[in-house]
Amino acid sequence: MLRTPLKVLLAGCLFCVLISTGPLLAQENISPSQVSVIELLGMLQERDQVRFSYLDEDLEGMRVRVDTRKGLDEILTALRQQTQLDIKALDNRYYSVSRSPLVRVCATVFDNFGAEPVSGASVEVLGSSLAAVTDASGRFEFEGIPRGATLGIRHIGFKPLYIRADEFLQLNPCKRITLAVRYQQLDEVVVMKYLTTGLSKESNGSVLLKTDEFGLLPGLSEPDILQTIQALPGIKSISETVSDINIRGGTNDQNLILWDGIKMYQSGHFFGLISAFNPYLTQSVEIIKNGASARYGDGLSGILNMRTHDRVARTYYGGAGFNLISGDAYLHLPVTDRMAVQVSARRSVTDVFNTPTYANFSDRAFQDTQISTPSGSSSGRIQDRSENFFFYDFSAKLLYDFRDNHQFRVSGIFIRNNLFYSETLTADNSENRSDLNQLNAGVSAVLRSQWNASLSSEILGYFTQYDLDSQYLTEGSGQTLFQENQVAETAFKSRFAYRFNPELQWSFGYQFIGTGISNTSVVNQPPLDSRVKDVLYANALFSEWNYRGPGSRLNTTAGLRLNYFRNPEDFDRLLLEPRLSLQYRLSDDIYLEALGEFKNQTSLQRVDLEQNFLGIEKRRWILADEEDLPLVTSRQGSLGLHYDRGFWLASIDGFYKEVEGITTDTQGFQNEGQFGGEIGNYSVHGVEALLNYKNEAWSTWISYAWNQNEYFFEDLDPQVFPNNLDVRHSLSAGSVYAYGDLKVGVGLHYRTGRPYTQPQPEPNAINTTVFPNRINFQPPNSSRLPEYIRADASVTYDFRFSETVRATAGASILNLTSRKNLLNRYYRLTDQNEVEMIESISLGLTPNLSFRVRF
Repeated sequence: MLRTPLKVLLAGCLFCVLISTGPLLAQENISPSQVSVIELLGMLQERDQVRFSYLDEDLEGMRVRVDTRKGLDEILTALRQQTQLDIKALDNRYYSVSRSPLVRVCATVFDNFGAEPVSGASVEVLGSSLAAVTDASGRFEFEGIPRGATLGIRHIGFKPLYIRADEFLQLNPCKRITLAVRYQQLDEVVVMKYLTTGLSKESNGSVLLKTDEFGLLPGLSEPDILQTIQALPGIKSISETVSDINIRGGTNDQNLILWDGIKMYQSGHFFGLISAFNPYLTQSVEIIKNGASARYGDGLSGILNMRTHDRVARTYYGGAGFNLISGDAYLHLPVTDRMAVQVSARRSVTDVFNTPTYANFSDRAFQDTQISTPSGSSSGRIQDRSENFFFYDFSAKLLYDFRDNHQFRVSGIFIRNNLFYSETLTADNSENRSDLNQLNAGVSAVLRSQWNASLSSEILGYFTQYDLDSQYLTEGSGQTLFQENQVAETAFKSRFAYRFNPELQWSFGYQFIGTGISNTSVVNQPPLDSRVKDVLYANALFSEWNYRGPGSRLNTTAGLRLNYFRNPEDFDRLLLEPRLSLQYRLSDDIYLEALGEFKNQTSLQRVDLEQNFLGIEKRRWILADEEDLPLVTSRQGSLGLHYDRGFWLASIDGFYKEVEGITTDTQGFQNEGQFGGEIGNYSVHGVEALLNYKNEAWSTWISYAWNQNEYFFEDLDPQVFPNNLDVRHSLSAGSVYAYGDLKVGVGLHYRTGRPYTQPQPEPNAINTTVFPNRINFQPPNSSRLPEYIRADASVTYDFRFSETVRATAGASILNLTSRKNLLNRYYRLTDQNEVEMIESISLGLTPNLSFRVRF
């Protein structure tokens, strides 16, 4: 038996142990709170008479949940599982405890309410190649990653989450993570369906065309990007071509056309009758008439920003099709989970098959130019014509995701037109021949990075080259004229964006663009050899703030762009350009929009005389030099009111635009003004209105635009007169009906005639006091062409060959009534010193058929 003092001593020691472990036992049994690892090791040393060797900084702040009533081995096992500490037994009494450099992490991802697991979320270990995707239950797991590593968790529709690996170690079996919903403030769509599916009005005032969702427009059985945008009020082509689009009274060269960031100097095939961009790999087109972001330079009248598909899809998809003009194919091919390749190609069949569509296009481009004397009789100048024409284009894109937050893209495009054209003259049976080669090639590379939840960046570089080679031979005189126009442009652009909070974002960047343009003209008799090359360097800094108030009632973007232009030989110039886009929601259905911008343009097109190269191709790119051609600048402001509720959409916009620094060379004058090269400006103001009714089956609309567009040239008499593109009234109406897989559309286009200049009446029509003789014209643009009216229709039907292979058959008719609309009229002197009247006639009734397969 133990003696009483010994019993008392043991009882005292037991009481001390209970006092020291009591809080831990109570914590485990009563409270779910965790205990410090350092505190736990101290208790084990006292209870089990063991010793632990560790560094305080390794265990500082580390807490665990254990049942301290269990034995030493069980507690150490739980400690290893929850902390992944490296605990080694040195002997029966001494242990070493240290942080393991590599750990295992496990977690389950839920939405911000914690109700639903988030499957398909990407999880990566930043700074390494380790990545995973959450499974159907939202779970992921990594083995052997650095303890101090950071994991990034991302999913579409949620804000990215960044968390250190050691934060996953405190709970067992897996940490529970919730992702906050991401609200894409800058990409809000105000109007979901605008005329037809795939067209939407954006919160920054632009219009977005998504080709994947595009429905049907009258006259088009297949989507044509540059034809489609002409359905919008304020955008039209007076010459009835896609390569001569006029936005709010501006010339086509005043439009900035971007394809995957590359500036394009050619936009059409068949001399503008067909768009040069394949719509089936073009994911979206942003159309900006005013209030452009400060990151955009150039484009006085408007911006067309085309972007191809930009996601690395894990399955292949593609398609092919043909119509009565061309055939094409496209393919998206995944190489790995992070890499894919896209390719597309198209070629005309016009040099193989003589289809009705080609015959009408050929009449429009070559043969339907009527030439007559003032008495109205045909001049009979041409006895016979022949042409050999073809075009092709192809594009390719490499997509590579280094990680989900770093994307690298390389895009390339090549466009070419080739024409041989000849005509036989009635007078002497001699032949005139014209050879034309036109191409535009470009390549771009871009790196987009999302550094964290607030900071993103985009670094882009591109090179683009445009070539026009033309040769004109007059057999009767033996004269040969060779002309070449070449543009080479290299650019570097950067943009950084930082989001301070959901309401406020700041973006800024730097851009450099170097442009070289050369023009060559060589004539054998009389001998002439002219070679001119100009180079211009542009540097730009921009800064822009976007604020979206609570409840999205107010959305405004304000920016500044600072441009510095330098020509190594002639000039340098500094320009500051403010930009503004403001939308204020008066109610749930009505919002007010105010847009404004200052812009400049350094490259423009000189329009040669119509008779050069038989009137087929007459535009040459030239570069501002601040002498013969100044830097062109513009100022524009607009105010609009928009209503969208239920089935009805209505909008009205008023605008004013002034463009300074234009010359008669760049405006296509066809009177005495075409020879002088005078410098002036034009101003245009107008109103654009749209009324649209839409439901699941129908979309019916009517749009109207009124413009007053006037030139001012100080050195001409009179100084003020109508612009060559002054079309006062234009109206477009259409209706599209969808019944299951069948879609039918009909539409009508109306506009008043454009202005032109007539000669003085006989006998004062010709000025014989100068050499060479010239026509005496009436006041410039004092006459008007007849009104333009055209009705179109189209129909498509979708069907399936299998679950994965779909097809579409379509038919369309342009100019249902075969009305001969007069597009242009001008006058010139013949070699016999007679005045000829030349009239350009629109397309006649033009049918087209199409068939496509998608998989």
